[in-house]
Amino acid sequence: AGAVEDERARGYYERSNQGLRDKLAGNADVYGGMTLVEFDTGSPNFGESGSADLVLTFRNVHNWTGNGYDEAMFNGFFDVLKSGGVLGVVEHRAAEGTSAEDSAKSGYLTESYVIGLAEKAGFQLAEKSEINANPADTKDHANGVWTLPPVLRVPEGEDKAKYEAIGESDRMTLKFVKP
Repeated sequence: AGAVEDERARGYYERSNQGLRDKLAGNADVYGGMTLVEFDTGSPNFGESGSADLVLTFRNVHNWTGNGYDEAMFNGFFDVLKSGGVLGVVEHRAAEGTSAEDSAKSGYLTESYVIGLAEKAGFQLAEKSEINANPADTKDHANGVWTLPPVLRVPEGEDKAKYEAIGESDRMTLKFVKP
C-alpha cells in the first residue's frame, strides 16, 4: 500500500493497510508467506533489489498514471524482482486509441499504454488473459469505472440496476517477466 500526500487519501490508505494487516494476521495459514511493504509513491522501494519472485497489482495503474508516478512504480517492481520474476497486472481496459485525457477522467487505460510502461521499465510481456474481460462494459459511463460495481457511483436519476447488470469493468490481465 502506498503513502500519499492528500489527507483524505492518506486516511483511506491507512484504513486499507490496516484491513490488509488484519486479514493477513487472521489467516496466517493462507497468507503466512506474504509480506506487506509500505512505500513512498514518489520513489517506491519494495525491498532489496532482486529479492522477490512475484509482484501483483490489481486496478491501481490508473491511479498511478493520474498522479504521475506510474513509471516510478513499474521501475520499482522491476528493481525488486529477481531475474525470471513475474509481474501480474490487472487494470481497467480502455479501447485502443482512447486519449490520455479521457483515460484520466474514466479510469480506463489502453493495453498498449500499460504494456509500454512495463516494457519501458525492462519487462517482457509473457502472456495476456481474458479472464477479467467484460464485453458488457461499454466504457462510456458518466463516472467512468466508478459507475460500475463495486463502487456504483451512479448519476442521480439513473437506474442503479442497469450498472449492476453490467457488472465490474472490462479488465486486461497481463503477465510480464523480468529477463
